[in-house]
Amino acid sequence: MFERIVLHLRLLWALLFLLSVSLAAETHPLCPQSCRCDAELLEVNCSLSQLSTVPSDLSRDAIILNLTHNKIKTLLHQQFQSLRQLLHLDLNDNLLEVVELDAFLGLESLQFLDISSNDILVFLDFTFQDLPALQHLNAADNQLVFVSRHAFTGLNSLQELHLDACNLTAVPTESFSQLTTLRSLHFHCLSLTSLPNYAFHYLVQLKELIISHCPWLDALSGNSLLSLNLTSLTITHGNLSVMPYLPLHHLVYLVSLDLSFNPITSIQGNLLGDLLRLQELHLVGGSLLRIETRAFRGLVNFRLLNVSRNRLTTLESGAFQSLTPLKTLILDNNPLACDCRLLWMVQRRVYLDFGRNLPMCSSSLHLEDWSFLEFSDTELSGLLTCQQPQILNCKPQRVKVNQGQTVVFDCIAEGDPTPSLSWFNPQLRPVSSTGRIWVLTNGSLEVRYAQPQDSGTYYCLASNAAGNDSLKVSLQVRPFLTSRKSTFHLGGWIPSSSPDVNGNHELTFDFKTLLIAASIGFLSFFSSVSVCFIFMFLWSKSKGHIKHTATIKYVPHSTVSTSARGNGNYMETSRFTMKLL
Repeated sequence: MFERIVLHLRLLWALLFLLSVSLAAETHPLCPQSCRCDAELLEVNCSLSQLSTVPSDLSRDAIILNLTHNKIKTLLHQQFQSLRQLLHLDLNDNLLEVVELDAFLGLESLQFLDISSNDILVFLDFTFQDLPALQHLNAADNQLVFVSRHAFTGLNSLQELHLDACNLTAVPTESFSQLTTLRSLHFHCLSLTSLPNYAFHYLVQLKELIISHCPWLDALSGNSLLSLNLTSLTITHGNLSVMPYLPLHHLVYLVSLDLSFNPITSIQGNLLGDLLRLQELHLVGGSLLRIETRAFRGLVNFRLLNVSRNRLTTLESGAFQSLTPLKTLILDNNPLACDCRLLWMVQRRVYLDFGRNLPMCSSSLHLEDWSFLEFSDTELSGLLTCQQPQILNCKPQRVKVNQGQTVVFDCIAEGDPTPSLSWFNPQLRPVSSTGRIWVLTNGSLEVRYAQPQDSGTYYCLASNAAGNDSLKVSLQVRPFLTSRKSTFHLGGWIPSSSPDVNGNHELTFDFKTLLIAASIGFLSFFSSVSVCFIFMFLWSKSKGHIKHTATIKYVPHSTVSTSARGNGNYMETSRFTMKLL
């Protein structure tokens, strides 16, 4: 009896042990041998495990799966079908070359997918169609050469996409047509030379566009950013030599613009005013030589300007719409000339943040390697000074030339800072640097092939921050002299001559010209008649029957007659009439 009781107890303990093992297995899911699992976080970490395939014995309850730094080459058909709770899948730094169709089947809840730093060449149609909840896709640092038109079909919730360090030579515009919810797009290290028109016009919800490290990107087409309502635009480490004013002008919601590390040389005036909400401009490490007056006119919310590591010698307060909103000005590592043009910075140094490195004087010998912000107000009044321009050849110049000659007027000025020279024509309009009347690079005015209408008084204006000086010169152009002029007013045909003061076009010929023209016309007419006579003579000889008598009638003057139909008079010109008898 006792033995029977002992046997029953042993059987009971065995059943309890099996039950406890079963409950433990349900409470603590199996973890692949080469992985580390966290039951509380529901995370499976298989990083750095030398895996060549995705483990098959993964817990169905996992929400995080880390497969980084392995040797996985292929994602097989329905590879993750059992992981329906998975939210985060990281396959960074593997050897992925192929992603089979339906590889992500079953991952309806997945929100984050990282397949960066792999060897994927092509995204085929419907590669990501089974990821309706995906919000973040990182496909950076692959060897992508082609993205199929329907590759992103099914990504109905995608917010952020990284396509960095690829071999794409064109923007996959048609592929983007599926990403109507995308808000952030990153391009990095692409082989782009330009952005074509309407490159992103399907991305109507896009707010952030980042394009960086594209060394051959030297142009943005005028409508390349059309249809976008960006708040942040970054185009850095490219080859842009001018500010892309035209592609930017419609971005009225833009808050931050970063064009750093491009060889841009200037920011011109009055061309950024359409960016009404712009608050920040970063242009670090460029080739900026000047920021013109009114460069930021219209930017009433402008708070931060970062132009460090450029070639600026000054930055005048006139570049800004208002100094009140400006909070941060980073200007270090520029060859600044410390003169009166920088006084406004000293006056506002209490309100401005100049960053970690203060701007230094580099092109002023007496202040070299000094920060002008460290001087007291009394010291600065004698240090940051300017000298008003003075034109050296200040005597008025009067020049008379014949029509067709070229004349040059010099305008030489000195001052500190170096004055800028401008010329104005007799109508007080600025003279450009192109055309027949133009300003040379040394500041002189050249009038090429002078015409009578060029006569008048021209003005040279030398100006800098301290004031201006002016010089006026007079030009008189003598027209060509002709004798016994005959003027012909051309009614129907307008010649390429210059109009007179009344707007009429005239051509003038002398008597000798008329005589030569008449002689040439007569000789041409006589030659034609002679040829006709010779032809008719030869023709009659060839027929064998000679017409012995010829009557020639010549009407030397124009005659006026009435038409048989009574439609009025008509003019009959001189003619020959010949009749053979």
